[in-house]
Amino acid sequence: MTPAVREVWSLAWPTVVAMLSYTVMQFVDAVMVAQVGPIEVAAQGNGGVWTWACIMSLVGTLAIVNTFVSQAIGAGRAHEVARYGWAGLWLACAAWLLVLLPASFAAPALFASLGHGERMTDLETQYARVLLAGGLAVAVGKAMSNFFFGIQRPGIVTASAIAGNLVNLGLNYVLIFGRDGLPSMGLPGALDIDPMGVRGAAIATAVGAAVEAAVPLAVFLGRRLDAEFGIRRSWRPDLAAVRDLLRLGLPGAMQQGSEIVTWAIFMSVLVGAFGDVALAAGWAAMRYIHVSFMPAFGFGIAVTSIVGRHIGAGRPDLAADRARVGLLMTVGYMAACGALMLAFRTQLVAVFANGANTPPEVAAEVISVGATLMVAAALFQVFDAIGIIYASALRGAGDTLWPGVLTVVLSWALIVGGGWGLVRLAPGLGALGPWIGASAYIVTLSIVLAARWHRGAWRTIRVLETPEEEAAREAGSRAAS
Repeated sequence: MTPAVREVWSLAWPTVVAMLSYTVMQFVDAVMVAQVGPIEVAAQGNGGVWTWACIMSLVGTLAIVNTFVSQAIGAGRAHEVARYGWAGLWLACAAWLLVLLPASFAAPALFASLGHGERMTDLETQYARVLLAGGLAVAVGKAMSNFFFGIQRPGIVTASAIAGNLVNLGLNYVLIFGRDGLPSMGLPGALDIDPMGVRGAAIATAVGAAVEAAVPLAVFLGRRLDAEFGIRRSWRPDLAAVRDLLRLGLPGAMQQGSEIVTWAIFMSVLVGAFGDVALAAGWAAMRYIHVSFMPAFGFGIAVTSIVGRHIGAGRPDLAADRARVGLLMTVGYMAACGALMLAFRTQLVAVFANGANTPPEVAAEVISVGATLMVAAALFQVFDAIGIIYASALRGAGDTLWPGVLTVVLSWALIVGGGWGLVRLAPGLGALGPWIGASAYIVTLSIVLAARWHRGAWRTIRVLETPEEEAAREAGSRAAS
């Protein structure tokens, strides 16, 4: 293993495990909810994707904590580390209060407007409201994970992710099935409580996310990091640091939030236009895309951190080399995922279709539609890897505005516009039509982001203050106090 590969892999593998955490929670939710019925699978998916659309607008901003912290480490400015860690925490709390909590109250109106059946709408609303109200833990967890990625100690985040998923798994069984258990599998009930179904899955995920956030937060506030970075004495809100995060983070928030909204419209409206079976099949395919995507996103976070550190140290050549290594590793991983999706598409979809309460003819229809959609998913995996890594490398360099605007334009034009056009002009394609539009988006975005990186404009971007600017800011703060 070369030094470059070792550097990327040593940071990437625990980051991959950590980034899988929330996705695995929702995947486990979906597998267990599938035992209740296909409508529940679709409702959990729709409720989850609209919730994630709100949360991703925060994640896009909080990801910049990684950029500032890693560049501070690379530049040998350890005193800046605590400043941006706390800024991420304060921003997470404000975002929960101003965005996620109000969204939980707006959820019933949103799902009522989608035109789904009464049962579907009720279940979607239940799932989303619990996750949005409990979103503080997710926001804090993302702020803390990006802090630890920035100082390149992802093992703490990995341990917390494993703990959160174990809690989620146990609570899922207890809350989804209650006293009934799963008699079709010979599994007894747990405790004397009523089965909660989809709502129980949401509660389990919210509690698991709280456990996942608590572990790195405790380490962040502990004595060891305080001695190293002066964490505890830096707790007061630093508006200049928050503004820095917003300055670079808002384009990323715009990019990721808008992109997830378009995917939410894609699934709940465009694919949903073809009925509950199409939704259930689409969400079966989408679960595997998430399992493929999130580890790749973990590689991307590692690339962001490494690129940021080398640029902070004044070595853009090493930043470019490590981005290339991360790209090759991620492409290899997602190409393997695509091959598995293609080869085992029927069996994979059947995991979500053959629930104990699903009629055989409905399960067969879900499997048939879902297997077709898995072909589309398999074919764009490599392009998705390219887009993820180049977007992450650009973020590490502080180049966020141009990619953010590009992503917004392309996602609305191709996922929503292209998908809607195929629904209207080629209805015979069924649910496959919107998936063709989404595939075109992923391919186009990856090509344009690759071109942006290789043109090298990111080499001239400056993220951290100069020593003179820093001294002037600190003098101004002292004068104001």
